[in-house]
Amino acid sequence: MRGAWTGTPFDFDGTYYQVAGATVMRAPEPVPGVYFGGSSAAAGPVAAKYVDTYLTWGEPPEQVAGKLAWMRGLASAEGRELRFGIRLHVITRDTEAEAWAVANKLLDHIDPAEIENAQKILGASESTGQDRMRALHASYRHGGPSSELEIYPHLWAGVGLVRGGAGTALVGSHEQVADLIEEYAALGISEFILSGYPHLEEAYWFGEGVLPELRRRGVWMPPGADGVRELAATGYGAR
Repeated sequence: MRGAWTGTPFDFDGTYYQVAGATVMRAPEPVPGVYFGGSSAAAGPVAAKYVDTYLTWGEPPEQVAGKLAWMRGLASAEGRELRFGIRLHVITRDTEAEAWAVANKLLDHIDPAEIENAQKILGASESTGQDRMRALHASYRHGGPSSELEIYPHLWAGVGLVRGGAGTALVGSHEQVADLIEEYAALGISEFILSGYPHLEEAYWFGEGVLPELRRRGVWMPPGADGVRELAATGYGAR
């Protein structure tokens, strides 16, 4: 892909891909950054060598810190530095109780058979990252309160019961969600890819509740503002 982006016909003959004369109509300027996620022993060295931003799913901060340390070591061996991002869902409301009520409502609409079927499919995956997601809610039994799936203060693993990939959500008041975002940012996360259910409504809750709180704390500013470290809410189409 990067070869094609040069604007000159690009050839490549590798183990898995063979490319002849790849090009694009117009070479991009600036060249887009490459984002990559992978938790396996095979994925790490690939990310360290080639990507611009390494992504992780929303694991507890201690696990994320370990993964980032692993990737920093691999990237350093390649003479490179990486940016880091995290993929999460969000349930944020004016109060903590309201947010957990929404999480409970989501659980109430899930049929136990649907969970069983989804977990059977996800369990057959060869993805290391998916295995790590499933482990976060392995002890949950249907019918329990949403709080049983709180694997770290305000980090909820309920989404992963039926959804593959990113299976955790930030749940709490706007201030509590902002606290956890700051905690991840302190580890070195600078890109936050966020979403919710329903997508548009949760985007408004986040944009009107959490972003002003992050701005008040001086850790986020709207696009174009200078002098403040940027947090990216790319899942909502704003950076």
